[in-house]
Amino acid sequence: MIAVIPTTGSNIFSIVNALQKLSQEIVVTEDPELIRKARKVILPGVGHARSMMEKLQKAGLAEVIPTLTQPVLGICLGMQILFEHSEEGDTKTLGVIPGKVKRIPFTEYSLPHMGWNKLEEVERDSWVAPFQDDHFYFVHSYMVEAGPWVKACCDYGLLVPSVIQWQNFYGTQFHPEKSARVGEKLLQRFLCL
Repeated sequence: MIAVIPTTGSNIFSIVNALQKLSQEIVVTEDPELIRKARKVILPGVGHARSMMEKLQKAGLAEVIPTLTQPVLGICLGMQILFEHSEEGDTKTLGVIPGKVKRIPFTEYSLPHMGWNKLEEVERDSWVAPFQDDHFYFVHSYMVEAGPWVKACCDYGLLVPSVIQWQNFYGTQFHPEKSARVGEKLLQRFLCL
């Protein structure tokens, strides 16, 4: 079973639809016991870091998520809140990964970073190695800081960390569920970990 955690502003329908195309048994739940029992957990997120953290705290999941031992995939804001702190609303986040999230610095490009962008600087032995130079769909104004967790970047006037892994926690800054066939392939790769 794949547990999808419903979060503020997240695109649950798109995630569930993408997973169903991959013939997966899915449950959308905030139940800590179901989440702990799941084979994989997906933490999608669209919106504001503070709102998402408030929703997770209210559901008792801010304490549960960092203790999970199965593979967990954070998508967009769901990836960002795995870190310790976000500049967005000066928000203390889950603290699974020892880094921070900051607003994308000014470049010649506008914010939010919205549209298709190519994965570059892909770590050769990482879970996303097969996706070097593939294009994924991004919508964001904040980025995680660089560190050993970064497995791939994209170029948006500067290198933006786009895929991470830290122990059993994985993340994509882009939306695989909105990235057509290549996004489905990436979700399938995560589900096979």
